Amino acid sequence: MKLLIKLGGTLLDAKDSRARLASEIAALQHHAVVVVHGGGKQMTRYLTERGVESRFVNGLRVTTPDVVDAVLKVFAGTVNTELVGAFRAAGARAVGLTGLDSGLVDAEPLSPELGFVGKPVHSDAGLINLLTEGGYLPVVACVAGDATGAVYNVNADQMAVACASSFCAAKLIFLTDVDGVKGADGAVLESLTVAEAAALIESGVATGGMQAKLEAAVAALRAGVGEIVIAPGARSGIVAEILSGAHMGTRIIF
Repeated sequence: MKLLIKLGGTLLDAKDSRARLASEIAALQHHAVVVVHGGGKQMTRYLTERGVESRFVNGLRVTTPDVVDAVLKVFAGTVNTELVGAFRAAGARAVGLTGLDSGLVDAEPLSPELGFVGKPVHSDAGLINLLTEGGYLPVVACVAGDATGAVYNVNADQMAVACASSFCAAKLIFLTDVDGVKGADGAVLESLTVAEAAALIESGVATGGMQAKLEAAVAALRAGVGEIVIAPGARSGIVAEILSGAHMGTRIIF
């Protein structure tokens, strides 16, 4: 089975959390797995330490040329390398990548007010197919580019959808810092249809990061990904539980 697992920056901030997740994912030896990661918490800390204010528009980080430099240093540098190291320690043959490598993900500017924030417009899974077929684990940072050599900061959820759709993933798993998608009563919903997800957004129940994840999940389903799961990455054993069919987090279905 082809799987794409997206890891949020909060889960990757602590060494113990990285090591546990790497061990759980490395154990999936009978599956073709690709990991896409963010690193927003680490990015904000890096910029703050250098006196650079983080500005956001509709939840997306305004990316000036200085912030692009930080994107490369943090996402493609520290976060990616630390995660690859954790996978290596767990026995996986991890390979660190960005969307620029072999045109894995091409992007175009999303909005002038956001600067170098990109929207994925094309994904070529040739490289990650080659790697997974050879027994390697691609670990992809949320950085994309284009044929002119431009570099873009891309929302990690959107990056995951682009890679999952071109990779023809049977499952896209968002491991996050919440238990799942919550309804109006605050209870975690076991499953959601596309229509129900839209209703949560329209009613204002799902906002911010959860709205972004639901929109990404719907986009992935429409792009042909078989099943989407939004689940608590902090729960020990979560990856195996999801693949066993246990009702963990929220499944998004048509």
